[in-house]
Amino acid sequence: MTVITRFAPSPTGKLHVGNIRTALVCWMAARVEGGKFLLRLDDTDRARSTEENVVAIRRDLEWLGLVPAGEVRQSDRFALYEAAFETLHAAGRVYPCYESEEELSIKRKVALGRGLPPIYDRAALTLSAEERQRLEADGVRPHWRFRLDATPIEWTDLIRGPQHFEGAALSDPVVRRADGSWLYLLPSVIDDIDMKISHVVRGEDHVSNTAVQIQMFEALGAAIPNFAHMALLVGADGKLSKREGSIGVEAIRAEGIEPQALLGLLARIGTSEPVVPVATADELLPGFAFSHMGRAPARFDSEELAQLNARTLHLLPYEAVKDRLPANVDETFWLAIRPNLTTIADTDAALAVIEGPIAAPTLSPEDRAFCADAAAAADALDWAETPWAALTTALKASTGRKGKALFLPLRLALTGQDHGPEMAALLPLIGRERAIARLRLAAGAA
Repeated sequence: MTVITRFAPSPTGKLHVGNIRTALVCWMAARVEGGKFLLRLDDTDRARSTEENVVAIRRDLEWLGLVPAGEVRQSDRFALYEAAFETLHAAGRVYPCYESEEELSIKRKVALGRGLPPIYDRAALTLSAEERQRLEADGVRPHWRFRLDATPIEWTDLIRGPQHFEGAALSDPVVRRADGSWLYLLPSVIDDIDMKISHVVRGEDHVSNTAVQIQMFEALGAAIPNFAHMALLVGADGKLSKREGSIGVEAIRAEGIEPQALLGLLARIGTSEPVVPVATADELLPGFAFSHMGRAPARFDSEELAQLNARTLHLLPYEAVKDRLPANVDETFWLAIRPNLTTIADTDAALAVIEGPIAAPTLSPEDRAFCADAAAAADALDWAETPWAALTTALKASTGRKGKALFLPLRLALTGQDHGPEMAALLPLIGRERAIARLRLAAGAA
């Protein structure tokens, strides 16, 4: 079986961390089996769907590296839905209903008051043809429901395991509104059949929808796909904050988060696999399996994402970032500063340390004298080899200093900071002339 998955966002808004995770799992499930990952734009809500959001969804998936092998739009497929609807109508599996929303609300309240489940009572099925004609002549346009069989519905979910629903305990779902527009359930099934989707991946809040849709697949004579219902995301404190829940790719990019970091976190939270930094999304594939995904809520933590982003940056080769670096930052510079970055934006601060100017540090008289000795030693060095090792070796021999007393005044004088990248990598970038000038400045002899 060829594994074919689909990511089906609605272009009524931008992608956020929840549906990014769904897209990623769909992509991994297909990729690990050499299958196909498809994009379906659920744009039947014409009033709220926008082309701007369609463009943003495509751009976000491209930035994440989750590029689909194909794309369909539900707004282009109404003829397909109509044909399937007529098939179901002819088989008696969809039927017109004439109750208003107010009438349905009263029915639900009455059922609850009697201790009964608030499911539709199928009163519309008892109407005669004359009664239906009279209602329609009075201007009442019907909505349409799918008639469920009163049989058990069972499947083995790839994450949740065996699932069981009683068809008699479920309400016949509305599949088409009175204005002729479609609700989610039936078009999604028709698309999955037409697109030959083998695995449907979505949140656990869709489990009851799956029970209903399984009967729709059967009614249309189609094979039932595999289903995987993921635990929903929660925040670090057990509840996903509005900020975390709604954070979109645009905002994530603005914060300096690398796509590999976001994917690395979303791929592993809620699973038995550890969260680790990766340089490419393909590195996540060996650890992927639906059996590794747990039923406990998956905890998304913005702080963990920021920390993972720094660890991810430390893995990225120059070729992966060079287009986003200042023009005068080459591979040597990148490798020198990379271990101390938290975001790419930190490169500007590192460049300022190299190119200066930097302020003279506040040093004790002894350390100022030491910097004067260091300036003289630096002036006498052969800078062609390893100037930092040569400089510290010479100063250790001439002054007797070692450890922090040796290294800290030099770092302060040369960079203006008490921490940062390895000086062995930085000093050649600072260069002979700037280094000597900074040491003399620190010594009070500018």
